[in-house]
Amino acid sequence: MIRPCQNSDIDAVLDIWLDASIQAHDFVEPGVWESQLESMRDIYLPASENHVYDQNPGIAGFYALHGDTLAAIFVAPTLQGRGIGKQLLAHAKQQRTSLTLSVYQANDPSYRFYLSQGFRVTSEQADTHTGHPEYTMTWTGAETRPIA
Repeated sequence: MIRPCQNSDIDAVLDIWLDASIQAHDFVEPGVWESQLESMRDIYLPASENHVYDQNPGIAGFYALHGDTLAAIFVAPTLQGRGIGKQLLAHAKQQRTSLTLSVYQANDPSYRFYLSQGFRVTSEQADTHTGHPEYTMTWTGAETRPIA
């Protein structure tokens, strides 16, 4: 079940974010992610609209929207490949008419996932935190909706 994130979910969300970030971004020193943990807890998550995939018991994944930006979408590494990310993304798409996100170019599995879900590359730049090249990708609901 996907539901709004509650305060009691934050520790689980942060654990998923850290574990999945380290696994998916093995080209970035793990200490970079560890150093961002408090900012995620105190700044980024409170500033975002967050939803969790509640597997009862436990949180399997989450996404965070900041305006029309998909600021985060993560699934616990042990639960990846089971369609949870697709369900989270579909839910996020229901909340907005368009979404923008950034993905590291070296994170090919995520890049391909977003392409398969209707996102298109709109620009390339270096990530301000790590210096690694990334894509900005955009999804517009009109691109996947049938014309009436």
